Amino acid sequence: MFASALRQSLTDGSLFDTLPRNLIAGITVGIVALPLSMGLAIASGVPPQHGLYTAIVGGIVVALLGGSRVNISGPTAAFVVVLLPVVQQFGLGGLLMAGLMAGLITIGFGLLKLGRLIQIIPYPVIVGFTSGIGTVIAFLQMKDFLGLQPEPGGTHFLQQLGALAAALPSFRWQEFAIGALTLGMLILWKKAPGRIPAYLVALLVGSLAAAVFNGNADLPDVDTIASRFRFSLGGVEGSGIPPVAPHFLLPWQLPGPDGTPIGFSWELLRALIGPAFSIALLGALESLLCAVVADGMSGQQHDPDGELVGQGMGNIAVAFFGGIPVTAAIARTATNVRSGGSTPLSAVVHGLFVLLAMLLLAPWLSLIPMAAMAAVLLVVAWNMSEAGHALHILRRAPRADAAVLLTCFALTVAIDMQVAVAAGLALASVLFIRRVTELTQTTLITPHEEAEHQQAKGVVLYDLDGPLFFGAAYKALKIVTAVDRDVHTVVLDMRDVAVLDATAMENLEAIARHLAGRHTTLYLIHVQPTLVKKMRRYGLLDATTPTRLARDYRAVLSQLSSA
Repeated sequence: MFASALRQSLTDGSLFDTLPRNLIAGITVGIVALPLSMGLAIASGVPPQHGLYTAIVGGIVVALLGGSRVNISGPTAAFVVVLLPVVQQFGLGGLLMAGLMAGLITIGFGLLKLGRLIQIIPYPVIVGFTSGIGTVIAFLQMKDFLGLQPEPGGTHFLQQLGALAAALPSFRWQEFAIGALTLGMLILWKKAPGRIPAYLVALLVGSLAAAVFNGNADLPDVDTIASRFRFSLGGVEGSGIPPVAPHFLLPWQLPGPDGTPIGFSWELLRALIGPAFSIALLGALESLLCAVVADGMSGQQHDPDGELVGQGMGNIAVAFFGGIPVTAAIARTATNVRSGGSTPLSAVVHGLFVLLAMLLLAPWLSLIPMAAMAAVLLVVAWNMSEAGHALHILRRAPRADAAVLLTCFALTVAIDMQVAVAAGLALASVLFIRRVTELTQTTLITPHEEAEHQQAKGVVLYDLDGPLFFGAAYKALKIVTAVDRDVHTVVLDMRDVAVLDATAMENLEAIARHLAGRHTTLYLIHVQPTLVKKMRRYGLLDATTPTRLARDYRAVLSQLSSA
């Protein structure tokens, strides 16, 4: 489980045999990850360097300790709607503490072998989340894309939307021009042949345009990373991105919402447990979905539980190096596979490339205009929203699935991600229970279907088909209580029952006692050995209970004839 992808690559020799291809793939992904890491950090409410720290530390640690050979990890858009409220309420220190707790929870998911269970969350739930997240991210970018100056203080999406609407009179045409130019380049360049990433070209064009505005006294200034963010390095104040590598620090010594160290307390941990669980669940879900997509593209197989442990270790590591929560990113992973990446080495190279770029290019990266970063995030939001898939489900899928999608979407947008996560899990469970319940049936075997049945008067035989658990037991078994008065023996054929829980056994005992009150005996036949053990342990087959066990239908007839 631990570092399974790296161990597999060493065992089969691919780690060194494919070295040139993975070096090229890592550099290519690093070029894509550089602007995305900064933009997603800004969207999450923290300075851009914290996104770069995440790509560097998280990308390398998860690659070395995870269960997927080709996943590329870093900051992702899925986290924005969870992280932004945490930053607003608890500051940078609280965000890193939440990420640390999420890492521990994710490791727990992996050790409990929940990897494959997380992968089976219904598709409408996932699309509802992603569409809602994409919508929120897109609207939040309007502030920088249009150059608005909204009043601070709103923590929920609807409050922030109202603040944006109220700030429309502060519209700055120069910011919109830079954003529109960058957005246009992103769209057009993706249609052009060539291997140069569209993000790189679009940001370069946007930055050159911003330099024209800021370098001409006759034109209005354009907001850039350097004008928006400041840092303190060794007592020296600077603007933009600090040209230093991530270094070890304690998350609880970083500032809270009031600018002072947030400290460590049980009250803080209790307040952060909800966001931490949301981060862990979203990170686990996105990482495993990303790994599944990567498997289909690369022809390899990932270890889901090993990937969860690696993601958890990555989140713990980034928290001690100033990084925001980390998870696998589908866009960067797809770029990695298409560029020839096939081992964890490409992800390590990607992290080292981002580190080198941060050390050498920090002054130039600081000149990127905020409107251009907003344009990049608008494209990310559109890709994440999966609008085509969402509309297809709403038009073609069963009504229950469409309702689930709309519910998850509405909760994500109108309330917050924690409520949406809880509701999504509940809806996923209800959908599963409902559909399994529909599969579980009890059928009366008529005389022409069972020749032996004709030889016994007052005996009825029912065939149970499907799992018997709390969602299906009552529905499946209630038909048994409706037998005629002249029936003295009811036989349940359980050869097709593989699951039996306490609710089902309680229902079986209640039915047996109900039938015994009418002088009717309940027999269970063809019961699987594992279920017999469960029944005996539960006390369902004790001598004091009216339920009887027989090998098959002939054995029941034999017992009746000898009675």
